[in-house]
Amino acid sequence: MGAALVAAFAMTSCKGSESNYRKAYEKAQEQSAVQTTQPVSTTPVTTAPVTTTPVATTPATPVDNNVSVRTENVSLVNGSGLKAYSVIVGSFGVQANAEALQKILKSEGNDAQIVKSPSNMFRVVFSTHDDKVSAVESRNKVRARFADSWLLYNK
Repeated sequence: MGAALVAAFAMTSCKGSESNYRKAYEKAQEQSAVQTTQPVSTTPVTTAPVTTTPVATTPATPVDNNVSVRTENVSLVNGSGLKAYSVIVGSFGVQANAEALQKILKSEGNDAQIVKSPSNMFRVVFSTHDDKVSAVESRNKVRARFADSWLLYNK
């Protein structure tokens, strides 16, 4: 008999909660309807003038020091000479293919060169630099065209 009493009480209390939810829902619907029928004010809002103080910043170095550099002892095949860091845009097993890419790059005004690696790969050098920072900047610029470009440090 106690269980029946508890069940009856539980059923009646649910109905009360359900009606409270229904009332809240209907009230929200009414408020939404009132808000959509009221005209929106087009009066401009004025704000106090904002004063800004310039902040002195130091230019950030756009170069990531974690850029990997491959180290090889390469020999110059065709070109004006290498510096410490070079941007490689192509590697070929056949020298004629490397020469074809070099010819295209030179016709565009670049100082492209060809080097030979110890593994007998012919690498096309897009640019060569004394320091890693300028080499990374050059590689980043050429990445739009040569997505697989990488840095070489000549031993």
